[in-house]
Amino acid sequence: MRLVLPRLYVILDAALLTIPESDCARQLVDAGVRLLQYRNKAASSRDLLESSKRLSSELVPRDVTFIVNDRADVAALAGAGGVHVGQEDLGAEEARAVVGWSKLVGISTHNRAQFEQAAATSADYIAVGPIFSTSTKSNPDPVVGTEFIRQTRRLTDKPIVAIGGITLECAAEVVRAGADSVAVISDILRARKPAERARQFLEMLEAANHAGV
Repeated sequence: MRLVLPRLYVILDAALLTIPESDCARQLVDAGVRLLQYRNKAASSRDLLESSKRLSSELVPRDVTFIVNDRADVAALAGAGGVHVGQEDLGAEEARAVVGWSKLVGISTHNRAQFEQAAATSADYIAVGPIFSTSTKSNPDPVVGTEFIRQTRRLTDKPIVAIGGITLECAAEVVRAGADSVAVISDILRARKPAERARQFLEMLEAANHAGV
């Protein structure tokens, strides 16, 4: 059976949070978010595990899919719903060996060769990007644009998650191009009221669904 991801995939990047991650996550879930990833590049392994455990214990019982960025070991120990790996992390199969088949494994790709390689693995979903220019990475990969989504959509039945510079104004365009889900960081976390912004995304994506996007 084909995996269906929620349309909105919020990435809790610790570098952008102005309140504790648990508080932010709670507000987003109350707004209707059902897919969250925790990303904390600066934390020690111990701190990352503690934060991930706290988030997992709060989110999983609420039927929220909780993903840990980069670290399959932390995802497994925290009881998270899965792990998301990049090109510099463990490969999809190695991550799968750590978290098991009952958890999700996602992988980031930035060009066609990486995408084709990812499509041949057991990864549950494939992220593509950056779709637009982004400020949340210090050394971002080249922008691929929505045309890349159209190209890769033909290559796999796996869900495609679009990431990189996605705002409320361009999210529908990204879904029209073939993305199953849009990953959002700055446009939600940097909003004056992140939960309200997330709700606007959810309403817009729901409307796009009904419009046959």
